Amino acid sequence: MLSVFTDEHFMKEALKEAQKAFDEDEVPVGAVIVCENKIIARAHNMTERLNDVTAHAEMLAFTSATDFLGGKYLKECTLYVTLEPCVMCAGASYWTQLKKVVYGASDETRGFAKHTENLLHPKTARLNGILGEECSELLKEFFGKKRS
Repeated sequence: MLSVFTDEHFMKEALKEAQKAFDEDEVPVGAVIVCENKIIARAHNMTERLNDVTAHAEMLAFTSATDFLGGKYLKECTLYVTLEPCVMCAGASYWTQLKKVVYGASDETRGFAKHTENLLHPKTARLNGILGEECSELLKEFFGKKRS
């Protein structure tokens, strides 16, 4: 059976959010949260616009998704994010009890996966590298422009 509801499909939606961040001169990270094959939250980094270091795409998406569902847990939801979550976002995902975290590009300096302890909830599955090249390219372009 052919399905449009693939990890690649939803990561492309997260990439659309990352492009919005890029266009707004924010670090281009985008996120969507999916529940039962439906996107229930979309967000992108807004740390500059909101003057808030915690306004990462994941954090904003968590708030939007829990508001949509009317509860603080996201046990049946999957987070798709273009860059590996940082420790703060991984910690927040722990408390939401996400079913799954899917990310595109790895973050070798600030990503949660480099830590020896798993920062995700024990029941949270993890998948990385989905459209990793596309996710990474947008970040490289953004930081390349900043350096020049």
